[in-house]
Amino acid sequence: MKNLFIALNLISVITYGRLYAQEEISLPEKTIILDTIYANDTKNVALFFPDPIRQGITGSENFIFTYNRDKGQYFGLLQATPGEDSNLLIISMNGSIYSYIVKYKEQLSKLNYFVPRTKSIGNEKPVVKNTEPNDSVGYKNVSRTVYYKKFSNFLLARTQKIGKIKKRSDGIVLRVENIVFDRSSLYFVIEIENSSSLDYDLNFLKFYTETKKQGKRKSIQKLEKQPVYTHQLPFKITGKEMKRMVFVLPKFSLADGKRLVIELNEQNGERNINLNVKKRFINNPN
Repeated sequence: MKNLFIALNLISVITYGRLYAQEEISLPEKTIILDTIYANDTKNVALFFPDPIRQGITGSENFIFTYNRDKGQYFGLLQATPGEDSNLLIISMNGSIYSYIVKYKEQLSKLNYFVPRTKSIGNEKPVVKNTEPNDSVGYKNVSRTVYYKKFSNFLLARTQKIGKIKKRSDGIVLRVENIVFDRSSLYFVIEIENSSSLDYDLNFLKFYTETKKQGKRKSIQKLEKQPVYTHQLPFKITGKEMKRMVFVLPKFSLADGKRLVIELNEQNGERNINLNVKKRFINNPN
């Protein structure tokens, strides 16, 4: 009888353990609770993000989110008409994703939302662990973004220059100091010098590949190259100041008839520069 009692207890423990294990395995993943933003048709609700907006999408036609698609500004405006609740999805230039529930409300108590980076629910490009040995700056098993940052700092600490790739306009000098290939990426070390006494407010700096089409109707086809990471990009270069920064782009090469153009644009000004980079610097980087 004693042995039977022990056996029954042992069976109960094993059965409970299996049920508990199954319960642990079947636990749902952590649910992300989305914030709610209220809007109506008489006021603009402004959302300010830490990075320029690349895309903004609403799930219902009774909600409208407007933003500057050309200049990539940091804020957008939300309006709504009466209707069912919906959602708002924002993707920034660096791939950060922000998601909200949006609802119509006649009386609004809040018109401005300043969104910190901690509100991002993820990134459109998953974080990839770098496991390759003997990397250029001696870092292993770090996220891609951390690696971009460390390698960019490494390049800014160097003084290597590849040649005279620069253009000057109205006291502003745009210069490409170096182009470095590392781990399927091209690193552009850029310098902007303001030799004038007037501050330079940076609107954007973009990369394009251009193809000249010959024939009776000559035309130029432009294709923008989106950076995967930018390092120390300034908003302002004060008078008599110089700033250096790094842009990281996925590796690409140029065929005959194509060129790379770096466009520097001034906010509320006309001191704009288009700098052409020859094919040999792209196809044969350091």
